[in-house]
Amino acid sequence: MSLFSHPDFDGHERVLFAHDAEAGLKAVIAIHSTRLGRAAGGCRMWPYASEDEAVADALRLSRGMTYKNAVAGLDLGGGKAVIVGDPRTDKTPALMRAFGRAVHDLGGRYVTAEDVGMSVADMEIVREVTPHVAGLASGPHASGDPSPVTARGVFEGMRTALLVATGSDDLAGRTVAVQGLGHVGRHLCALLHAAGARLVVSDIDPARVADAERAFDARAVAPDEIARVLADVYAPCALGGVLDDASIPRLGARIVAGAANNQLARPEHADALHARGILYVPDFLYVPDFALNAGGIINVAREIEGRTDDAWLAQRLAAMVANLAAILREAVDRDVSPNAVAEAFARRRLA
Repeated sequence: MSLFSHPDFDGHERVLFAHDAEAGLKAVIAIHSTRLGRAAGGCRMWPYASEDEAVADALRLSRGMTYKNAVAGLDLGGGKAVIVGDPRTDKTPALMRAFGRAVHDLGGRYVTAEDVGMSVADMEIVREVTPHVAGLASGPHASGDPSPVTARGVFEGMRTALLVATGSDDLAGRTVAVQGLGHVGRHLCALLHAAGARLVVSDIDPARVADAERAFDARAVAPDEIARVLADVYAPCALGGVLDDASIPRLGARIVAGAANNQLARPEHADALHARGILYVPDFLYVPDFALNAGGIINVAREIEGRTDDAWLAQRLAAMVANLAAILREAVDRDVSPNAVAEAFARRRLA
């Protein structure tokens, strides 16, 4: 299949295939749009089963970043990078520098940051060879790990969805099923626990599950059971594709609001959720979470724009939540899935 006929190709401005045999780098950098500004989006490292799978992920994620940044009110375009490999065994400083050189060759059209399989320390190594990187721990405008801000965005998105669906945004006594206890998932659990929510959790790492049980008085279930838990909110915070023909009929929550990318297996699953009366916090085609989990990119944007004031960050998060509330209310009033409403919202700004 050629790139231009790929089902996930959406008029992308540039797609770079980067290879460095000595460093072991096999990467795809996709720039979807620079209409609003430089393309920004994290770098993901994952042991993809095939090159086609890596390309599809880069295309979907970069397109989602365009709309995520638009809805968040940021003057940034959408881009994303993926590196093929196991971050636990294949990642080396040489590989990170090779990736940084590939980013640098784009001349600033794309600014990278950490994502799944990456860390702040990795971005510090990338910074050795290119200035076009954010999510750093040091420097005059360093923003550090965006996970806490992403978690805060998801937390506020949950509250907004509850307000629209039930008339109250109070999480005390609510049951939230959290799938995935990585950086964002654990921060989200801490916020939910502090707000009085009852937590049901799952993760493929037993140590993370045990930690959540101790720290948040959470109830643990197997990963293949978490979506069926009777809950007020289901929060997918691991990898995507969890909402499909098999899982949607078994969902036990009224609201789906999580931090994972590509939660929908296919675009039509948004309508399947709506048909079941489940409020799915906004999606766009294969990238359903662009309005909800924008908190991390807002934190990165502060670094890219050279801002150091927390007031700007708070204003942008507040604007994101307000946009999210408007999208959800319009969708409920029109009795439609938030998909089309969110897409139109983003496209108006892009235009």
